[in-house]
Amino acid sequence: MTRAHDTIVAEVQLHLSAHGAPLVVALDGRSGTGKSTLAATVALAVGGAAINVDDFSTGEIEGDSRPIEVIVEGAVDWERLRTEALVPLLAGETASWHPFDFASRAGLDPRIISCSPAPVIILDGLYSTRPELGDILGLRILVEAPDNLRARRLAAREGADFMRVWQPAWDAREDYYFSVVRPRAAFDLVVVSDETS
Repeated sequence: MTRAHDTIVAEVQLHLSAHGAPLVVALDGRSGTGKSTLAATVALAVGGAAINVDDFSTGEIEGDSRPIEVIVEGAVDWERLRTEALVPLLAGETASWHPFDFASRAGLDPRIISCSPAPVIILDGLYSTRPELGDILGLRILVEAPDNLRARRLAAREGADFMRVWQPAWDAREDYYFSVVRPRAAFDLVVVSDETS
């Protein structure tokens, strides 16, 4: 495993020892930092469940002309994430939800995703540490990676069209989010992912 993985697992175990379960851990960070890989491996290591915050997307578009603070604030449906996923899981109940329909980029997918209760609930995704979830989050982790590594990962994952159309818009939104809404000092832990994350 990677150093980032080991650091997160150790911190999760410390929090569980001190505060008990269930524990909600948010892995936030810029696109291409390796959040999803870390969420999956950490969940496996601690007997946790990972929730992809993208399931609760509201469908950002590249040509959105609204002020950047409005776009970032509304990028995820916090109420639905809270009521359909987090509240049931924290009550020890199975949670079910429809993910955002990325194929049509509008509305919800007819598929239903279910998640069983677990001692650790990991929120995986950009915007996962929004202040609106502050009362539920037990551990806020910022995942960082060098820009050249992020660019390689994104190009491999998304392709040239994405990099040309989406990345400039996402970079601006991420710059705003991580400087104004969730600056580095707002996190409980910062880890750096590497080539294997």
